[in-house]
Amino acid sequence: HLQLVEAGGDLVQPGGSLRLSCVASGSGLDSFAVGWFRQAPGKEREGILCINRRGGRLNFAETVEDRFATSRDVTKNTLYLHMNNLKPEDTAVYFCAAGSGCWDSALARVDYWGKGTLVNVSS
Repeated sequence: HLQLVEAGGDLVQPGGSLRLSCVASGSGLDSFAVGWFRQAPGKEREGILCINRRGGRLNFAETVEDRFATSRDVTKNTLYLHMNNLKPEDTAVYFCAAGSGCWDSALARVDYWGKGTLVNVSS
């Protein structure tokens, strides 16, 4: 059973940067397609990044593709989301997820969710 724990959310000024981490336990992340979702106040959860199981294909949402990047530390079984030039509209709870398949920038099927970490972009 895979468990996912996000960290790194914080209050940051517009234009700032943050790095979110997603630490997995119970199984290797490379056994799954993985992704990041976010949910802003009053809005539906949206997928912003999907990585296929082999890790060779990344799909970012258009709203973040020029500002966000991802990396993975296999030895730590950890996925990172590097967020730059943050905007107030990036304010949301960010969730890490694992499952199968990518539908554009969202996992097609989510089998495991983390509990989320809050990113607040405000001056």
